[in-house]
Amino acid sequence: MEKIVRQALLYDFYGELLTEHQKSIYSDIVLNDLSYSEVAKIEGISRQGVFDLVKRCDRILEEYERKLLLVEKFLDTKERVSRISELAAELKKMTDQVELQEKMNEIETISRAIYESY
Repeated sequence: MEKIVRQALLYDFYGELLTEHQKSIYSDIVLNDLSYSEVAKIEGISRQGVFDLVKRCDRILEEYERKLLLVEKFLDTKERVSRISELAAELKKMTDQVELQEKMNEIETISRAIYESY
């Protein structure tokens, strides 16, 4: 996964666990695509200070993910739901009852796995 996408996902899931100062700087860098120099000027700190804070936030957010796995579970569920949508689209085109039943069984299996994972 691209680094910036992963950072944004981690921030979406765990950003509220950062301090206000950390959230402000991290969101400016990751979500608002400001440069370290721009944020440093806005915050009245050094560019190195901004860089260090972003790295520290990355470590904090990755540690939350390592323990809680919310992003991993979200991406897995998103993938499964996408597969259910594909199967449903295929079902609309089918007339063979055996094939239709196989697809329905697969949808049921995926749905049960999603339900049981929570």
